Amino acid sequence: MDSPDGLTAAQRQTLLAVARDAVSHGLIHRAPPTVRGTDFEEALRVVRATFVTLESGGRLRGCIGTLEARLPLVEDVALHAYGAAFEDPRFPPLEAREADDLAYHISILSPPVALDIRDETELVQRLQPGVDGLIIEQSGRRATFLPSVWSSLPAPRDFVAHLKAKAGIRDDDGTPLRAWRYHTEGFGRG
Repeated sequence: MDSPDGLTAAQRQTLLAVARDAVSHGLIHRAPPTVRGTDFEEALRVVRATFVTLESGGRLRGCIGTLEARLPLVEDVALHAYGAAFEDPRFPPLEAREADDLAYHISILSPPVALDIRDETELVQRLQPGVDGLIIEQSGRRATFLPSVWSSLPAPRDFVAHLKAKAGIRDDDGTPLRAWRYHTEGFGRG
């Protein structure tokens, strides 16, 4: 089924194949593949920010991405698939025996929109659970949660509290909290 505002099913399958190929290439060469956007159709050459998440047995195995669009979509997906498999500091590099059990999920981010908020209470009230991705920043500390995180943290107050902890943001800092929301087009396959 095609997305009314996003990529077609075939384009999604192409990106998932690129992600899988990037991981396979990494297992052999221990380096990311060279992917040229010019080798793909126009919709896959648009400059977009992505995150690629890998799961094994229903558990996170790696997630790498960017909040700022810098590369053509297909190149960004290949780079982040490789990064999720081999460069996520939370996990050891992927081993060949793990590759067949991976599930791939790609999130394509919309440009972030600044939220004009007075305080954390207003931020919590303005969030759309299950829809919004959120970036917060305070005193040079910054972190994000993709919209998929709502499935494990469905209460907006908990969502923000865990994101602040991820960023290392303290309540007693005294510096205003800044926030941006974004949405994602997400898809995947096991």
